[in-house]
Amino acid sequence: MKAEVVLTVSESKRLIAKGVAGLDFIQERLRQGIIVVSTGSTNGYVYEELTGQTIDKRSYLTGRTGPAKTTLGWKVRRMPDLVLVAGQPAPELDRFSALARMKAGDVYVKGANALNYSRGLAGITIGDPSGGTVGGAMGAIVGKKLRLLIPVGLEKEVPFHIQTTSALVAGPGPHLGVVHSLWPVRGIIFTEIEALKVLCSVDAYPVAAGGIAGAEGGLRLLLIGDDEAIHQAVDLVTGIQGEPPFG
Repeated sequence: MKAEVVLTVSESKRLIAKGVAGLDFIQERLRQGIIVVSTGSTNGYVYEELTGQTIDKRSYLTGRTGPAKTTLGWKVRRMPDLVLVAGQPAPELDRFSALARMKAGDVYVKGANALNYSRGLAGITIGDPSGGTVGGAMGAIVGKKLRLLIPVGLEKEVPFHIQTTSALVAGPGPHLGVVHSLWPVRGIIFTEIEALKVLCSVDAYPVAAGGIAGAEGGLRLLLIGDDEAIHQAVDLVTGIQGEPPFG
């Protein structure tokens, strides 16, 4: 059976977060282990799905991309990092200090700003000259064999090879204004496709993107699966539709 659904960007973030919470290895580490959820727009939804709390997701951001000529004017206090130890928040730990206690198989959740889905490659925009979250964590992630989980919406798919554009950004020569670095990263890429597979056992295919009147950046997905799975997936998406825009 086939069905077609449309998700706005915020709806996609909610779907991805629900899928993250449904992953077997996430559930296992909630029972015994450590999960770090670094700040980010999609990770704000992950925070909610893992804790059952509703938060002001504007306060769970580090960098952000907004309209160039719009002042957001948000007056929010930044929330501390979410570190879960055996499923319970550990406020004494943050995204960096937790690394010393993490063991092989523990999970580090980091969002992305660019995606080459077919290559399994993400790109993270870096404004901090020391490398930001990735710069401070990647050594331990690789060295300790942690799982790097990258929840990222398909809206962030870019047409050029992220490694190529990263090299262009880093190349010598003058520049006008701020030019952010782009860090290519490999990990467990987790999009709407993976979320629908985990939650409903359906195959999802992006067939169109974009929209108007709030669906800018949105995604049209073709779902394929058996009758029961398709009905389950449509019911799931219908329940998510109406998720308010971020911020």
